[in-house]
Amino acid sequence: MESKKRVHVWIMGRVQGVFFRMETQRAAMAQGVTGWVRNLPDGRVEAVFEGEALDVNAMVDWCWKGSPKSLVQEVKK
Repeated sequence: MESKKRVHVWIMGRVQGVFFRMETQRAAMAQGVTGWVRNLPDGRVEAVFEGEALDVNAMVDWCWKGSPKSLVQEVKK
C-alpha cells in the first residue's frame, strides 16, 4: 500500500503565458493527482499536488519539464 502525500511547489522561469497551468492540470489528471495551480503576480506558478506518493513525486518531476513552450529554471518545495 502506498502512502498519501501532499506537496506545495513554486515554479520559476518562463511559466506564464505558455499554457503551463493548463498542461499541469492535464498532467495531474492523467497521473490521478488532485490539487490546484495558479499564476502569481511575480511571474511564478504555485501548485499543490495531493495523492499517492509516487504520483505526487511524478508531478513534481513533471514541473521541471512543464508545457512545451515553458522554460523552467527552478522548482521549490
